[in-house]
Amino acid sequence: MVKRKVVWTETAARQRRDILEFWTKRNGSILYAEKLIELTKKQVQTIQNHPEAFKEADYPDTRESAMGHFSIFYKVISDHLIITAFWDNRQDPKRLLELLTK
Repeated sequence: MVKRKVVWTETAARQRRDILEFWTKRNGSILYAEKLIELTKKQVQTIQNHPEAFKEADYPDTRESAMGHFSIFYKVISDHLIITAFWDNRQDPKRLLELLTK
């Protein structure tokens, strides 16, 4: 099994940070954000080990791994796992299309 290096794009990292900040402010606590961080770590490890296990997205060479209300969009390029978006599925999907086609 190939150990792929995980690379978060600036867009994906910013999305994740914004989501974590939103929930921390909304709940007045970091507990949910910490839970989401751990869930994300486990999901990324699963993607690293089995990148083909998740469905192909509607975007070229991109796959989607859903985690409840959130999804990780990624590409596998050689020995790299490129996370292109960290998405709250309750948002307008047209915004996601704009982000992934840039």
